[in-house]
Amino acid sequence: MLNGVSQLTPHYDGFILDQWGVLHDGVTPYAGARDCVRRLREAGKRIVVLSNTGQSAEANLGLMRGMGFETQWFERFVGAGEDARAALVERRDPFHRALGRRCYAFTRAGNTSLIDGIGLQIVARIEDAQFLALIGIDSPPLTAIDYEPLLQAGIARALPMVCANPDIVRVSPEGTVAAPGALARRYEELGGSVFYHGKPYPAIYASCLRALENCSPERVIAIGDSIEHDVLGAARARLASAFVVGGIHSNELVDRWGELPAAPRWQEFAATAAARPAYVLPALVW
Repeated sequence: MLNGVSQLTPHYDGFILDQWGVLHDGVTPYAGARDCVRRLREAGKRIVVLSNTGQSAEANLGLMRGMGFETQWFERFVGAGEDARAALVERRDPFHRALGRRCYAFTRAGNTSLIDGIGLQIVARIEDAQFLALIGIDSPPLTAIDYEPLLQAGIARALPMVCANPDIVRVSPEGTVAAPGALARRYEELGGSVFYHGKPYPAIYASCLRALENCSPERVIAIGDSIEHDVLGAARARLASAFVVGGIHSNELVDRWGELPAAPRWQEFAATAAARPAYVLPALVW
């Protein structure tokens, strides 16, 4: 249990930071997060943002700039969506090569920019599609249950799905809400075939390490608020991890944001966790 990120700086040179739940809640930066990132850079540390967002790196960096995070603080933004876009362009594996070109896209607010301009025909009806692209969902106001008829329609046609954001939930000013990964999991439960891009799958961490050139893997740490994505993903990539309490699990672990969990509460939580971090932080604070 650590009080702040400064306690990690003697041991690590490269920092892989999650976005939602660590840097901000989608609208507002968390208290201390901007100061912490600035201090890391001043300490000579190299920083990559790794997110399961289905939107482009440019869009995400713009979002963070609007909250006061300077672009020059980061070596690179690595996103699941960018990885999915590259796979759809390159068709580098049998799954993607077999997809066809007609795509039904699940989006947030109708934003298809992630897959625009790469030779896909985005269709309005699942009946006309050759595959499904899960980029985002409109939660709120919609919930995962609202998408059930569309998922069933895809199953009826045995359409494969590309998931450009495997997060199950995301933080928002209203609390935690469903994220695209919840639909992908449901599609698999129904018998559908899904290819996931992003955390906790190791390939995305290779992109982070390339961006953190000259940082040896044993001197790189991933910091995130999701056990299933950030901590498990780091473990699969053989990297150290620090778990931020003040994100999607905060209600389970603490009574007030910015606290560390009491030992019994943490032990109960960790007993059933998919992976265990090396460190626990109250938030991304210095």
